[in-house]
Amino acid sequence: MVELTSGKAAGHTLIQSYLRTLTGQPGVYRMLDAEGRVLYVGKARNLKARVSNYARPAGHSLRIQRMIHATHSMMFLTTRTETEALLLEQNLIKQLKPYFNVLLRDDKSFPNILVSREHEFPQIKKHRGAKKEKGNYYGPFASAGAVNRTLNQLQKVFLLRNCSDAMFQSRTRPCLLYQIKRCSAPCVGHVTKEEYGTLVADAERFLQGRTTQVQAKLAEDMAVASEALEYERAAALRDRIKALTQVQSAQGINPRGVAEADVVALHAEGGQACVQVFFIRANQSWGNRDFYPKTGAGAEEAEVLEAFLGQFYAGKEPPKLILLSHPIEDADLMTELLSDRAGRKVEIAVPQRGEKLELVENAARNARESLARRMSESAAQSKLLEGLAEAFDLDAAPRRIEVYDNSHIQGAHAVGGMIVAGPEGFEKGQYRKFNIKGTDLTPGDDFAMMKEVLSRRFRRLLKEDPDRESQAWPDLILIDGGAGQVSAVAEIMEDLAVEDVPMIGVAKGLDRDAGKEEFHRPGKPPFALPHNSPVLYFIQRLRDEAHRWAIGAHRAKRAKSVGATPLDEIPGVGAARKRALLTHFGSAKAVSRAGLEDLKAVDGISAAMAQTVYDFFHAEG
Repeated sequence: MVELTSGKAAGHTLIQSYLRTLTGQPGVYRMLDAEGRVLYVGKARNLKARVSNYARPAGHSLRIQRMIHATHSMMFLTTRTETEALLLEQNLIKQLKPYFNVLLRDDKSFPNILVSREHEFPQIKKHRGAKKEKGNYYGPFASAGAVNRTLNQLQKVFLLRNCSDAMFQSRTRPCLLYQIKRCSAPCVGHVTKEEYGTLVADAERFLQGRTTQVQAKLAEDMAVASEALEYERAAALRDRIKALTQVQSAQGINPRGVAEADVVALHAEGGQACVQVFFIRANQSWGNRDFYPKTGAGAEEAEVLEAFLGQFYAGKEPPKLILLSHPIEDADLMTELLSDRAGRKVEIAVPQRGEKLELVENAARNARESLARRMSESAAQSKLLEGLAEAFDLDAAPRRIEVYDNSHIQGAHAVGGMIVAGPEGFEKGQYRKFNIKGTDLTPGDDFAMMKEVLSRRFRRLLKEDPDRESQAWPDLILIDGGAGQVSAVAEIMEDLAVEDVPMIGVAKGLDRDAGKEEFHRPGKPPFALPHNSPVLYFIQRLRDEAHRWAIGAHRAKRAKSVGATPLDEIPGVGAARKRALLTHFGSAKAVSRAGLEDLKAVDGISAAMAQTVYDFFHAEG
């Protein structure tokens, strides 16, 4: 690879100067501003040909004109193949997040249904993340809600267990799910291994799209039971057929001619874009998800969609077929890249007729409606932010509001929470939790806890971005508390020399009633907003969200503490060995009293590990 940098001029004149040294090789180019920040990352089949387009003084869109005008230097990396250039481009965009590139801001993994094979009575459950557990995976589903709804119906139809293996082993009588006809109770022998295996096979046939076979088999079994006068069993089978019909009707669009595909449709308007993705698996719709990529200051549809595909499938396995609403510029390169990632052929198509076109049109309609709702909500949010600036004498409407709250019970399991809100509403990917670490804090000292949280937050900001060039710095801080909390935080901010970030304390006010909040600012008297003020309701929502976040973090920490045992402190004892020891001995106390030979008898515990566990509990001193 070759790297070139230069530049004293700017704009198309600067870009023209690079053409003498560029070749026709494929590669990646970067456009940088006067301060060296990356404005744009692009790929090229032919670097010289692509860059020469930017060297022209006219004929560009407003977005490209702005990008060229801001360019003060460029960097080039040549690659051996065009596909390698595409892959490098996607990696650099994800790493550098340039302003003029299209960026996918939501890259969470999608849930699957897992039929586990690590037990003789397989468990059916929701799974997210790496597919390390032995079993058959079905998905992806668009959301956890879509998985939960399907699992709920599958339990009614196929009566498969969803309890953990440890819970399964400990049962002596059927649980509630058996009583409400959601499980066949294999834990206590109410169904044989062979009978349960048949239920598992039927469930997997359904998840593979072979629903007619499952229904026919259930109908046949019901008829046999009825002829044998086994009316109770026949009624149970009838209920299962009814539940299976409900599952199929709840699937929504179930295309007959499309077995496996992702339907990706884009709608762009007013410099914003919405991409709808529908997941079609086993001829069934497994839900849809909308995405709102950053459009790089107004990129065209083809560029938005191509960038979306590259980033969306960076950590996800693509299906056999991807149906698009718009053609993309380098469909052949994207097809080759996705096929390499999947280890099999992937087809990208823009359908023109038939059932596939109907699927795309449906997704496009959803994208259009979703973007309209978002733009309406964004307009309302902007008015609230402007009202907030007016109410609190801010210089401008804040683009990033950070709200802080603490949660604890008499000082125990103390946690601080930070939420973030801005023009697009709550930015949940920016939320943070702070485990209170101060050992010298008085239990329940809210002032000291708030000081620790704000101190850690802004020390890190000062370390990572002392020049405040990023958007990580808040324009406004809201604190759940009154004059005391505000004074404590103001002291911290003064020590850190960060005194230009506006800060407001939100106190409950008279009788601690919602609607009677008092607002505190450093060096100013408290005041209140009118009871019917939209800004007041907005602040209440912000405070309530921060409270919810902090409470959730506290409960999670407390629950983790409740499940903790001395075994967690033993080097080399992870979750599997801890489970084996507790299953064998029944409790951590029994493990601590066990002899060395007894420890060696536990499945999965080697002689060396048994010695480590024994020494941990019997070490002198």
